Amino acid sequence: MKYLFNLLCFVFLLATRCTSPDLYFEDALCVANISIIDPEIGLIENQTVIIKEGKILQVLAADQVTLSPQNTIIDGTDKFLMPGLWDAHVHFAYIEEMAPSMFDLFLAYGVTSVRDTGGEINFTSAWKKKSLQNPTTSPRVMIAGPLLDGMPNVYDGSDHEHPPLSVGLATVSDVRNKVNELDSMGVDLLKAYEMLTPEQFEEIMRLAKEKGLNVTGHVPLSMDVISASNAGLNSMEHMRNLELSCATNSDELLAQRQEILALGKQDIGGVLRSKIHALQRPLAIANYDPQRAQEVLDVLAKNDTWQIPTLALATGFTERPFARPEWQETFKYLPEVIEQGWKKEIDQLLTTSPTPFNETYTQWFTKMVGQVHRTGIEIMAGTDCPIFYLTPGRSLHEELEVLVKAGLSPLEALQTATINPAKYFNLENELGAVKETMWADLLILNANPLDNIKNTQQINAVIKQGHYMGRSDLDTLLKKLATR
Repeated sequence: MKYLFNLLCFVFLLATRCTSPDLYFEDALCVANISIIDPEIGLIENQTVIIKEGKILQVLAADQVTLSPQNTIIDGTDKFLMPGLWDAHVHFAYIEEMAPSMFDLFLAYGVTSVRDTGGEINFTSAWKKKSLQNPTTSPRVMIAGPLLDGMPNVYDGSDHEHPPLSVGLATVSDVRNKVNELDSMGVDLLKAYEMLTPEQFEEIMRLAKEKGLNVTGHVPLSMDVISASNAGLNSMEHMRNLELSCATNSDELLAQRQEILALGKQDIGGVLRSKIHALQRPLAIANYDPQRAQEVLDVLAKNDTWQIPTLALATGFTERPFARPEWQETFKYLPEVIEQGWKKEIDQLLTTSPTPFNETYTQWFTKMVGQVHRTGIEIMAGTDCPIFYLTPGRSLHEELEVLVKAGLSPLEALQTATINPAKYFNLENELGAVKETMWADLLILNANPLDNIKNTQQINAVIKQGHYMGRSDLDTLLKKLATR
């Protein structure tokens, strides 16, 4: 009887071990007992994620798996795992001296992918190449090359606020040649700008469709939003010039713009653009027509013309986040000459007050972002850093906050910086979620961003293509920048 009892115990133990063995994953990183933030469905509690060779190998229910202690295990108890963030509007070339600091800043703040929306092609290509060569220690970089502008072009290098980010194209033939050149150099998208003629703009759209490239940009001042969207514009940056098409007198404003553009061929591009904006924006906001605006947004929704509002930038002059001590604290991670220059400029700026129109425009812009969202138009989070004192990396978290203030839920805001950019580049099977076979570009947070979007700043660790960087590693990155 004793022999039979022992035999039964042995069989039971053997059966138990066979049904729930300790799992060992060689050369893998195991994040155990963590809650996943899925950008489409929300919170998935008590999960274990296995990462190997830069990708997510398995996602398992934590209570159904026992990991062998031989594994490399990160304890995720009371923590939250989400996809790495995108900043879908950056400029490496806007302040070239800052570019060498931007990779580490992005990663330290959990931004694992960026979309550069305008800069000299050899300069931006160099940063993309560096990213490809160092995929575990660099953010993923997608580039547009230079802004494709008409004549006169806006970002022509005429002053420090208009560095040479654009190319001025005089003819449709010039457009064709430049697009072909950029395509041969491996750009990921194209960016159309404000001084293009309708004929030039339409040629960009035609060529982009032929080459399988998305086109983003500003609606040319020579056109209205509906015409630009109907021509094939995939996305709009800053909702630029949207207000001009939402006024009761929008046709009159368009005719006036076209006349000013015709007369201003010899002007400096940035000056001419500012002249038109200063003249027409107040008129457009004063004559804003909600019905007309909804008609425009319905066209954008129908044509799938996405929006990158850069809301923190648009509201920055009135809301002034750059005046906050905790914001200026991030300046210490920038080259010293930039840090001191920014602080000096901010001190001067704070001696002035927003005008009534500044306040009105900020209110209009914020409400319009909410209306864009309610209409069903997809949004991507972008900041335009480092323009207007927007520290790379940190500014993306500010963008998520203001998107929530504009009416998005925390989950919807997270979508704008995770799954939406992945979809934009047809990478939704590779990035933007915590799922098997996807690249392991991930954040571990100490608090739930679905409870408070500010919790995206509670970064415990960043994983870039499988490479784990804990809080101490991220702090080391920042310390090196601060002691330049």
